[in-house]
Amino acid sequence: MNSPSPSGQIPTRPARRIVIAGATGTVGRLTAARLAAAGPYELVHLTRDPRKAAAHGLPGQFVAADFADPSTLRRPLRGADALLLITNDPFRPEHDVNLLDAAAAGGTPHVVKLSAQAVTDPDADDLITRWQRKNEQLLLASGLPWTLLRPRSFMTHALAWKDSVARYGIVREVYGDSLNACVDPADIADSAAQALAGSGHQRTYALTGPQALSARDRTAVLASVLRRPLEFQEITMSQARRAWRERLPEPLVDALTLSAERQNSGAKAALAHGVQEATGRAPRSFRAWAAEHAPAFAGSRP
Repeated sequence: MNSPSPSGQIPTRPARRIVIAGATGTVGRLTAARLAAAGPYELVHLTRDPRKAAAHGLPGQFVAADFADPSTLRRPLRGADALLLITNDPFRPEHDVNLLDAAAAGGTPHVVKLSAQAVTDPDADDLITRWQRKNEQLLLASGLPWTLLRPRSFMTHALAWKDSVARYGIVREVYGDSLNACVDPADIADSAAQALAGSGHQRTYALTGPQALSARDRTAVLASVLRRPLEFQEITMSQARRAWRERLPEPLVDALTLSAERQNSGAKAALAHGVQEATGRAPRSFRAWAAEHAPAFAGSRP
């Protein structure tokens, strides 16, 4: 991989073709925008609905592809210079299998995989972490040159608070004093863009923010940024599970429960230097993230 410049500028190569699997998700969208700004790159987005995906305003070409159907993946990956591999369904492990098979068949010289920092914790044995570990094992066994991105929790998870903050000035979370070295997805995207602009080099980046913060800490920062008082209310695990069940199947509720309990034991507080290593700059703070996203928390009040 090309070494990052001190300014964090992404190195460029003419006509470099980068395929993005997962382009409409947070990290995929941000990475595509960074590569397009750095250009010239030929960006190819794999999506089940190209018309809907194009509505996101992403730069590049949209190709109809189903991660569960290998026949739709081989052609767009043929001749690719790099693949950004982002999958999000632990109930569909064949997605990573099919994408890696297509990348290998097409001779893709570099796969950048979005994984999770939890895979390094031997005590993490929930559904999501087991799935991510298996995905990493598949990539390492594929013979393809690779880069692994292992972020801690996304700062954007705080957007789940936006309605209760906007309407009532309240944040509710389980284990309110447990620490997480959460990372700005923009830093993940910058790291991904740097990796995709280079060549595979069997490198892993542990990506965290500059400080481990609790939900109570983040509430205080958000209140300071919004210049309004916010109340933090700690909820019980039973209350958290009831809320998760409203939108998630039971196996994922169990996975989130185990993850929260690990965080409460201190397993997610350690800082890492992956953002600095990948981009040549320090990671962004939660305060900076909150300032950028302040409008999302400013909805109408009752």
